[in-house]
Amino acid sequence: MDTRGAEHFDHFGEDTAQLVEDSFADGVERAVLLMRHSARTFDRNIHDLLNPLTEHGRNLSLRLGQALPKHVSVRGYASPPERCMETAQLVIDGHTQSGGAGHRTRPVEALGVFYALDQQKMWKGMSQADTMVDYLDAWFVGEVPEDAMMPAQLAVQMVLRALLGKLRGSGPAGEAPHLDLCVSHDMTVYTVRHGVGLEGLDGPDVEFLDGLLLFERAGRYFMRSQHGSEVEIRA
Repeated sequence: MDTRGAEHFDHFGEDTAQLVEDSFADGVERAVLLMRHSARTFDRNIHDLLNPLTEHGRNLSLRLGQALPKHVSVRGYASPPERCMETAQLVIDGHTQSGGAGHRTRPVEALGVFYALDQQKMWKGMSQADTMVDYLDAWFVGEVPEDAMMPAQLAVQMVLRALLGKLRGSGPAGEAPHLDLCVSHDMTVYTVRHGVGLEGLDGPDVEFLDGLLLFERAGRYFMRSQHGSEVEIRA
């Protein structure tokens, strides 16, 4: 889906909020949500990572926060670009303004595009592919230059390592249930979703505010998609 006309779409974030609601209602006490940022601009005259949120994207972020279950405390982490940091903070603002407990947001490099060894070469390769998904498919089968991108499965493992670290770590003192919100990019969500076997690259589009929830159940780790898929993560 081309999301450049995102101001015409109000459903972004609804399925993600439902994913969180359903999971905590099922008895989850601690979870990590890997999520794409909200609706943003597409100015070709600046570096892509500098494109900010639109006003519509800011409103959608607040609305997602307002829809989160209020008995869950939320802490934010984000890829360093402004649109990711702002998405995370606005979600937390919406959550706290509507009665939930929220905490700070800080940047985390593992949520960025660290897997691009040469960003210029990556962007060039992506522009030559028909779609970003086609480029990701070539990456996973080893057809992208090795000096442009680290191996795809290594990138998956590194993101999972960061997410599992959050899940196993300590939450804010005395606050449970708890959600660590990790805002990243569609490329990262596609990569992890495909790499762990949730849904293939030819599956549903990763739209703004789409997310994957990582949680523990009976001493085992699972990741759940808003589209209903669930897989065990063997840490």
